[in-house]
Amino acid sequence: MVTRVLFNEDCPVCNAEICHYRNYAEKKGIELYFDKLGETDLSLYGVSKDQGAKRLHVISDGQVIHGLPAFRKLWAEMPRYRILAILTNFPIVREIAALVYDKILAPILYRSHLRRLKKIAEQS
Repeated sequence: MVTRVLFNEDCPVCNAEICHYRNYAEKKGIELYFDKLGETDLSLYGVSKDQGAKRLHVISDGQVIHGLPAFRKLWAEMPRYRILAILTNFPIVREIAALVYDKILAPILYRSHLRRLKKIAEQS
């Protein structure tokens, strides 16, 4: 089954990271699809644009996965990153990594996204 990744192309950090994964996948011939938040039918993922901007979403085996499990699925598909998928699935590491992503990193990136949107709206 095909794995699809939804990412916020307007977030410089998200865009850089996902473009890196996309380039790696293309170079290695790994079948992954990368969907830009602003150009995708979000009903595929069952999320709003705002929800899609809050965290990474992946569709795999017909299921939508989000947050750290989405990263683990993406990493598991790519040989260079499989070790990250394995390491972040150990119980204590999984809990700490999920906490850091969900409570610190994703919210920081999302607030930056909202500031960019506000700045754009003010310039219009």
